[in-house]
Amino acid sequence: MISVKMLKPYYIKADDQFVRIILAYQYFSVLINKKVYQFIPIEAKEIRINRRTRKVENVGSRFAFQKGKEIIYMTMTELMTLPDFLEQLDTIAKPYYEAKHEVDEVESEANAVIDELEKRNIKRLIDKALDERDEDTFRELVKLL
Repeated sequence: MISVKMLKPYYIKADDQFVRIILAYQYFSVLINKKVYQFIPIEAKEIRINRRTRKVENVGSRFAFQKGKEIIYMTMTELMTLPDFLEQLDTIAKPYYEAKHEVDEVESEANAVIDELEKRNIKRLIDKALDERDEDTFRELVKLL
């Protein structure tokens, strides 16, 4: 029986494309047959997640875990079969998924409101130009629609 005892990032790097969860000794441990094995950074040291698809990109990476002199290697694919690993990973990475998406959504909504207000303002100015029988202003404003 394998389960994740602890999964905490040493630090997190996020760019436009990936969330990189950097691991270090004492921040990641697994329980294998009731024995605690500590992560050691001799091979893979990070979990790389695509921010858009929210999928782990480095599935072929191999992680090393040590108890005394015994070292056990597990691939990312093996770790991903553990439900508690996926839950903890999702909890760690979730703030980095949403941040950019929410900002883009709010910005898009704000731009739509501004566009609508500008169109309404132009229509009001056209009405004013018609009321004042100002043909030149009317023609200029109609070009803006």
